[in-house]
Amino acid sequence: MHIILHQPEIPANTGNIGRTCAAAGCSLHLIEPLGFRLNEKEIKRAGMDYWERLDITRYMNFQEFREKHPNAKIWMATTKARQLYTEASYGADDYIMFGKESAGIPEEILLEYRETCIRIPMLPGIRSLNLSNSVAVVLYEALRQNSFCGLQAEGELHRLRWNV
Repeated sequence: MHIILHQPEIPANTGNIGRTCAAAGCSLHLIEPLGFRLNEKEIKRAGMDYWERLDITRYMNFQEFREKHPNAKIWMATTKARQLYTEASYGADDYIMFGKESAGIPEEILLEYRETCIRIPMLPGIRSLNLSNSVAVVLYEALRQNSFCGLQAEGELHRLRWNV
């Protein structure tokens, strides 16, 4: 799976999303302009030591991304969509794109991808969820649909043992 952030503005959100991608084995694609520098301490703090494990690629704009990934299936996460994120059928190599915190994905792009626009349901009058929360919600549904392939499904206690 791949996560695309289109012009993210808040470094802590991108750091959190990077950590989520590292934990899930997903690539992170950042489309400029970014509202911060990637070496800012907020990114490192939110991503913790997982940032070094992250597969991350930057692009000057969405056109460059499309040129480098011409056959990519891209799901567009937007509050403007008609389809719920749980109604989509995600493939293991799909991309899920999220827009910048203040404005989302430009409507010109959404119109090109109208069949793959998805939304997280919420109460009327609420503008949106936090970007890093939205990524986690949609990404883990996509991973669930793909049987969490390659991810550790069981955990161990640190000091004690589970009673079987």
